[in-house]
Amino acid sequence: MKKVLVAVVAAGALVLTGTPALAAPTLGPHGYGKVRLGMSAKQAAATGAVVRKSRAGDGACSGWDLKAHPTGRDSVGLYISKKLGVAAIFAAKGVKTAKGIGLGSTMRQAKKAYPAMRTSESGMSSVVVPGNPKARYLFGASAKGKIVELALIRVNQDCMG
Repeated sequence: MKKVLVAVVAAGALVLTGTPALAAPTLGPHGYGKVRLGMSAKQAAATGAVVRKSRAGDGACSGWDLKAHPTGRDSVGLYISKKLGVAAIFAAKGVKTAKGIGLGSTMRQAKKAYPAMRTSESGMSSVVVPGNPKARYLFGASAKGKIVELALIRVNQDCMG
């Protein structure tokens, strides 16, 4: 009987503690996984979590992908500024903010989670990231009000308009 109880207790402990592999990926407040806003390209590459897709060339920023979430041929998962380091990280499917907002969430849900959110004339909505006043979440929605783009960006970044 003791052997069964020990097995049940051990299994219960596994369920209660969980494992990092099962934790939901979170975007923010300072980055995604090992990749942090402000990291230089060299620092970001050293994490082993990113791969460069386009060089900065004459522009201010280079395009990268998160290895865990590769993007299509004509897009990137993050931008790294020559001057400011990691400037923007885009959410992939399944990646959510700490308040549970991700691609496919509704703008109504996002506004409820982030009541200070404001929408610009361009139609993009943004809010200061709780826990990091130097970062913002950007939300882009479809005509039906579903979030189709979500990014964590540095305030005053120089990669996107």
